[in-house]
Amino acid sequence: MPSSEERRFEVLRAIVADYVSTHEPVGSKALVDRHSLGVSSATVRNDMAVLEEEGYITQPHTSAGRIPTDKGYRLFVDKLSEVKPLSTAERRAITSFLDGALDLDDVLRRSVRLLAQLTRQVAVIQYPTMSNSTLRHLEVVPLTPARLMLVIITDAGRVDQRTVDLGDVMTAENVARIRDMLNSALAGRRLTDAASRVTELPDQAPAELRDALVRICTTLVEHLVEHPEERLVLGGTANLTRSVADFPGSLRQVLEALEEQVVVLKLLAAARNPGAVTVRIGEENEDEQMRSTSVVSIGYGRNDMLLGGMGVVGPTRMDYPGTIAAVRAVANYVGQILAGG
Repeated sequence: MPSSEERRFEVLRAIVADYVSTHEPVGSKALVDRHSLGVSSATVRNDMAVLEEEGYITQPHTSAGRIPTDKGYRLFVDKLSEVKPLSTAERRAITSFLDGALDLDDVLRRSVRLLAQLTRQVAVIQYPTMSNSTLRHLEVVPLTPARLMLVIITDAGRVDQRTVDLGDVMTAENVARIRDMLNSALAGRRLTDAASRVTELPDQAPAELRDALVRICTTLVEHLVEHPEERLVLGGTANLTRSVADFPGSLRQVLEALEEQVVVLKLLAAARNPGAVTVRIGEENEDEQMRSTSVVSIGYGRNDMLLGGMGVVGPTRMDYPGTIAAVRAVANYVGQILAGG
């Protein structure tokens, strides 16, 4: 025989399920009709009165039904022992959609589109944090005798290109010497260490290569100390406008907050280790503009190394089990791709 507390939680769970799917306040009669709660409607009414008293549900002033509060959603999410698994079709969609990606930028763009489609919310993903990355290889490609392209490849699968005007022509032999110098000094180093190592290179170079190396190293330092982890890819913003009623008077604020990358980075900062999902509901969001939303976020990465965060932003009335499953699956797959398999 379930305890009265367990039974009340089943009533709350039924209210959350109905409200998420219908967006209509839920009455006791509808609960008894739609869910096999195994108790009379009088008991359900009593349970609803207790849930309301304890702040888990509330009565919108124009209706006889009840809707979950932030506190109610929080209890529901905390007690989610099972996250509904993705269907085979959804898993296949993730694999086929992401397997076609060409490079890191493409992986992130595709991930955001896919996550927005799977959850019908706004999806956001942070570029891999460079500070955790190692420089795998540096390619130096002559474009003209006086112009080079630097191709910087990191272990996170990130490929960046920079062009450098040398101010003078350079032989193929000297280009090869510079390539060797750069790789022996930088390959295998963390990017944060590589930046300080780069600044020492011109002083150690033979006189005939020094001018060219000063130009190359200046370009490299600018690149290595940039913070691309502060770049975000956002997708599915239009999904929010489909549920205007969920944001009474605050949709514009939410959209403005999403445009401010700092706000979104703060939301993703909760994602500290790969695979662990964080759910922030309504008032739990630090930023005032985001208090009508829920944010489901996760860290993605390889093995135990966190590369960045991703997640979805939507109304508090969202399908939490489905959203958590989609966010976890996409993060897992992105981590695998960036690990090279």
